[in-house]
Amino acid sequence: MPGSRLSRRPHTRAYHIMERALSVLYHGGWAAWLWARVPGACRVGLIEHELLVPGREAGRPPLRIAFASDLHLGPTTPREVLDEAFARLRSTQADVLALGGDYVFLGATTERVHELQARVQQVPATVKLAVLGNHDFWARPEHLEDALTKAGVRVLVNDSIRLPPPHDDVAVIGLDDPLTSWGVEERITLQEGLDAALARVAGVPIKIAVCHSPDGYPEVKGRGVRLLLAGHTHGGHIALPGYRPLWIPGPHGRLWPFGRHEVDGLTVFVSRGVGGSIVPCRTYAPPDVALFTLRGSH
Repeated sequence: MPGSRLSRRPHTRAYHIMERALSVLYHGGWAAWLWARVPGACRVGLIEHELLVPGREAGRPPLRIAFASDLHLGPTTPREVLDEAFARLRSTQADVLALGGDYVFLGATTERVHELQARVQQVPATVKLAVLGNHDFWARPEHLEDALTKAGVRVLVNDSIRLPPPHDDVAVIGLDDPLTSWGVEERITLQEGLDAALARVAGVPIKIAVCHSPDGYPEVKGRGVRLLLAGHTHGGHIALPGYRPLWIPGPHGRLWPFGRHEVDGLTVFVSRGVGGSIVPCRTYAPPDVALFTLRGSH
């Protein structure tokens, strides 16, 4: 998995202390239990989009890509939310399942890792792909990678894959997490890792990128990528009426807190994600998963 050996931006000491305090505070899962008791709070939206690709060969069937991010298995995410999210994913009958990272919150415990594997295994997609997020690198990424691999997932960190026929005119590139990636002695950067990933699929006409955060956008713009799928923002998690987030992480997250955006020939989609995090509830930032259907345009 190219890029997986990159050193990582660690927790700050303050964040580490906060995580330990939250682990004590949320022990027993009472916060998720309360969230699940709020009427309608466990609904997960299925956001459907169509992407027309000029010049795609006639006779190719539509390509259906299901996308989910920020599952955050842990004490602040109700099982009911995860149940509905994965029911939605199974219902899409997607050709490809793409996962956008942040699979856990407050640690990759054995229970959470096994649950992640079991849930992902139940989604009947032909191809399953995943990137890792900041919470994954701050937990035990090797355990999460192992669970995803056992669930039939190809984990892509600055790596790429060409889809099998009849969709072999499409390649998917998985970017490293912009927040936590640093570089090793050779100063391998996110950009250099992407260069290598793109070179491996240079002859594939349609390229789709998956990155945990929309802050990966500068790395793919002008590189022949048609669609960027991202998460991380939670749509603000806590927002005001009218879906106005109080705070969003990252410069491109603040630019595109959620939804679909067309930018210089590149479609950027930012999911609100599924689970909870530091705050064990959501307001005006409802959980969602997405389905993109790619069709030729002639």
